[in-house]
Amino acid sequence: MKLLAFIFYFLGITSLFAQQHELKFSVFAGDCSRRNCPVSVDLSSTFFELNNEYLQLYQLKGKTEVPVPSQLDESKDPRLWFILEGEMKKGESRDYVLRATDEQTEAAPQVDSGIRIQKDWQGLKLVCNGMPVLNYQFNEVYPPAGVDPLFKRSGFIHPLWSPSGEVLTRIQAPDHYHHYGLWGPWTETHILGRGVDFWNLAKGEGTVRFAGFLSQTEGPVFSGFIALQQHVDFGAKGPDQIAIYETLDVCAWNLDSENKVWLIDYSSILNCPLDSGIMLDAYRYGGGIGYRATEKWNKDNCTVLTSEGNNRSNADGSRARWCRVEGESARGRSGILFMSHPSNRAFPEPMRVWAENANSHGDLYFEFCPIRHQNWKLEKGKNYSQKYRLLVFDGRIDENEAEEYWNAFARPPRVVIFDK
Repeated sequence: MKLLAFIFYFLGITSLFAQQHELKFSVFAGDCSRRNCPVSVDLSSTFFELNNEYLQLYQLKGKTEVPVPSQLDESKDPRLWFILEGEMKKGESRDYVLRATDEQTEAAPQVDSGIRIQKDWQGLKLVCNGMPVLNYQFNEVYPPAGVDPLFKRSGFIHPLWSPSGEVLTRIQAPDHYHHYGLWGPWTETHILGRGVDFWNLAKGEGTVRFAGFLSQTEGPVFSGFIALQQHVDFGAKGPDQIAIYETLDVCAWNLDSENKVWLIDYSSILNCPLDSGIMLDAYRYGGGIGYRATEKWNKDNCTVLTSEGNNRSNADGSRARWCRVEGESARGRSGILFMSHPSNRAFPEPMRVWAENANSHGDLYFEFCPIRHQNWKLEKGKNYSQKYRLLVFDGRIDENEAEEYWNAFARPPRVVIFDK
């Protein structure tokens, strides 16, 4: 009897841990509407078969199965990503089935579409169906002839294009040669009481350098890269020292076949290797994500709107969940919706926004600035995360659309896996 009981117990355990070749789940919009929303399914707690070569996802519409492009991310826990295409109103849900097979079927989505990586001496580009999305500059860029070479810099995004091809970033503006498109150095910092400025390069106190790619990913749902950047202190005794290691993770989502918008995740992890740590002083500039807008924009043809209803005249120093910057372009209007994640320090995050009288023409500068009102001490060996999402668009994005995109970022839809 004991032997028989053991056999039944063994068979039960074997059955429990048998890997599944099919997984059904539902996605729930919750209390807000969703629009072109990246969704992920955590597969780490399931017994779904991940050893097969092909994973095929389908949306269930009655008795019809509609193929959906999907992509497996195994960088941490295994997670399947796909796009919740179109608009799903609050309270609604959608059903899906994921299957593992030994070979790809004709009904499966083609995996050769999406955003691709192109590299040359100018940098790493993300390109969607032939249209450029962004360029990450990993080689050093020097300033124009006759300008102090201290202004050289690597590890920034420029150009950032709109879906129609409008360049929305600017670097090395004559009024601020240290401005580099889309970037995020720290300004007033202290190491053992000594000031170090990684932003104002002409001081010769520090800089930020590209140190290498940690990974590059291409797929039908998202493509991107993870880069290691070094915040270098020039003022230490002896050789230059690295004050901060920054792991920059940039990901572009393949939202829809019409390419009406770009959706880009821009996240970083900061880690200080110094025994003393480093103090990031409270200041109106520093870290987060900074943006110097195209030279086409000025006080007469661009606008700012925050989630709290502030505009260019009163947004500076205020806090927001999102901020929309937009202006005149060849297609009429183009812009960027900057979104801050609730996990970020000092959320809703303070901002630096140049008012209409900035510089001589009212040029636009925007930044989410987590140290705007309070110092931030980075302790040795600890990771500090910052997460941002950008919606790059032509035309206009109204407040309701902005809220939908921010909710998708901050409060993604709930996924419920069915028991087999």
